[in-house]
Amino acid sequence: MDKAISAFMVIILFITMVSLGCTMEVEKIKVHIVKPKGVAIAVVAQYGVMPLTAFSLAKVFQLAPMEAVTVLICGCSPGGNLSNLLTLALQGDMNLSIVMTSCSTVLALGMMPLLLYLYCQGFSNLQDAIPYKDIILALVMVLIPCGIGILINHYRPQYSKIISKVGLSIMMIAAVVIGVMASITVGGAILTMLSGPFMAIGALMPLIGYIFGYSLSFIFRLSGREGRTTAMETGCQNVQLCSTILKVAFPQEVIGPLFLFPMVYVAFQLIEAVALILLFRGHQWLKHKQKGR
Repeated sequence: MDKAISAFMVIILFITMVSLGCTMEVEKIKVHIVKPKGVAIAVVAQYGVMPLTAFSLAKVFQLAPMEAVTVLICGCSPGGNLSNLLTLALQGDMNLSIVMTSCSTVLALGMMPLLLYLYCQGFSNLQDAIPYKDIILALVMVLIPCGIGILINHYRPQYSKIISKVGLSIMMIAAVVIGVMASITVGGAILTMLSGPFMAIGALMPLIGYIFGYSLSFIFRLSGREGRTTAMETGCQNVQLCSTILKVAFPQEVIGPLFLFPMVYVAFQLIEAVALILLFRGHQWLKHKQKGR
């Protein structure tokens, strides 16, 4: 069952990254590379704020070494394609959102191992616990399907929207299936993920990401649309990649049920994002109503 879960997660990650690649347009990426202010701020937030937040929370809650590694890997992960949907709901800049996700995914190949190495120095007996080669291999394997998606979007754009929708649907169904399979495999140990520290960290990490992402955008005078986009890109992590790395790179006897932590993270990530969307939509409705008077 354990090997089946690992294989299933790799397949789902492949499909998800192909669908992510199908949302990337080379020409739009070039435009934001020429004027990289928004992308640069998002990258600083993604690889500055989130890893530091993960490290700080792991210290505050005094997590055990492998628990700290789990939270750090989640914090050092690139942005996920869920942020694109949330950006759309918040009436953000979709082109900027897609470019931010693309750049953070590509940069993860170098930034993720580097940040893990640096932050692991802050924990005793953790420096040699990270399988860097396996993580780099997993990241390379992520870029390949992403590249396939970009090629499909460039040469066969008529298929891109279908692939993106199917990929997102499969991802959501797979999350439920993996949860059921994992509960059968690890049994009662799954309750570890529902303990106080993990629930608190899962709730605080995305919230801090949203707040700092928007704050940085405000400080550097980005537009409201760009600010909302940066907030979503900062708080939303690629939980599929994170779970797959935790499951594939670490032996089962070492990682145990900890590979399910990203599921806790994504649950709070969605709940908090939906709350922000409702607040934003309510604010827009009130403004529209006042103008109508």
